[in-house]
Amino acid sequence: MTKFVFTPLDSSKLEESYDAIIVGAGGAGLTAALQAHELGLKVVVLEKNETLGGNTSRASSGMNASESLVQLNEGIVDSNQSFYEETLKGGGLLNDRDMLKYFADHSAIAVSWLMEHGIELTNLTITGGMSKKRAHRPASMAPVGNYLVTGALKQIQKENIPVFNKAKVVKLIQDETKAVTGVEVETSAGTKRVAAKAVLLASGGFGASKEIIKKYRPDLVDYKTTNQAGATGDGLKLAEAVDAQLVQMNFIQVHPTAQTDTDHVYLIGEGLRGEGAILVNKSGQRFVNELTTRKIVSDKITSLNEDGAYLIFDRGIRDHFTAVEFYDQVGLVEHGATLSELAGQIGVHAANLEQTVANWNKEVAAKNDQDFGRTTGMERGIAQGPFFAIHVHPAIHYTMGGIHINPQTEVIDSNGNVIKGLYAAGEVSGGLHGNNRIGGNSIAETVIFGRQAGMQMTNFVRAN
Repeated sequence: MTKFVFTPLDSSKLEESYDAIIVGAGGAGLTAALQAHELGLKVVVLEKNETLGGNTSRASSGMNASESLVQLNEGIVDSNQSFYEETLKGGGLLNDRDMLKYFADHSAIAVSWLMEHGIELTNLTITGGMSKKRAHRPASMAPVGNYLVTGALKQIQKENIPVFNKAKVVKLIQDETKAVTGVEVETSAGTKRVAAKAVLLASGGFGASKEIIKKYRPDLVDYKTTNQAGATGDGLKLAEAVDAQLVQMNFIQVHPTAQTDTDHVYLIGEGLRGEGAILVNKSGQRFVNELTTRKIVSDKITSLNEDGAYLIFDRGIRDHFTAVEFYDQVGLVEHGATLSELAGQIGVHAANLEQTVANWNKEVAAKNDQDFGRTTGMERGIAQGPFFAIHVHPAIHYTMGGIHINPQTEVIDSNGNVIKGLYAAGEVSGGLHGNNRIGGNSIAETVIFGRQAGMQMTNFVRAN
């Protein structure tokens, strides 16, 4: 099969005005572009990086949704209210309730909308903090992010929606009423002013910005990050310059399972634990419910003071989480024909590891984790050799804080008023997740609020 290649336009083709400008070509920006275009807007996508996709391309576990047709097809009876309540609990009750309600109530239709665009998420897994399988992913069990970005770009190419890379927006233009009416963008052909009736900031978070992290969370400044290098908070700076409010900027998520031993940091997706992997310490023993919230798991690994921990899994689990093939290809996975051999490879206590796995397998069979109360990700034990391990450390993963928006994705200024013509969606916005993001909710956020931004910008343009 021919590999799909998307070619952004040359900067000479950038026009002087559009109905809507979308800043950022990650999940939220691409979704918004498609939705707004289908509703009749003339849109353009501007991406500062050479590569499209942003952090979305790195997401691996799935897209959370409740009351979906996919769930019903698997016999899962779920409720939006349960999804809402578990996300609220996971976020320390600090989530924006109105945004969260919109999010939970529009998750299933977002999955269906993707299906209509050839992006089929028909397999389910579970992530930490959730009681049911809500993480929708491709039938191949491939990482969801790259699949989503590729699928969206195929649609954007088909619809001839203009996308420019190496086009960095450096300023939002306002009129005398303070409404946003366009952008200044740096391109290879120089700096241009582009007019628009609406501008969407979908430029991602600040997980790769030492400067912003140092300002809000100096305790995390030496942590490595799973983010792509372009996640430097540009959209936050653009928004602040027009008096937008920022909220919950100190809420920075540390992901418990990242492989940080190499120069390139690799996120080891939560879906691996969702399919049955366990975490062990140097003594070869479990020390936490692997599928409690990311904050708790990260804190438990850090408090070991043992240079991280090890994810342990077998052939059966590996077959249900195909991202492992990539992890192995880049040299992150240790192998052992037996658990004892694996223990020798990674330097953990062999007899303890064997006993830990034997105990775990009994608990899986009984569906009762007596030691740590795990209730999910227990569909298969660790019994089918060969056996595998990945060394993991916590790393900066996601920035829950950002631009203050309402459920219509409109940006709020420092006085609590809407900044006309300015919208934000995805990780650049703040408030949805509270102090801890649930795995699978970031991809859901990009699609749900990307679509919402597309719809609300359309309403605004039609009215103006």
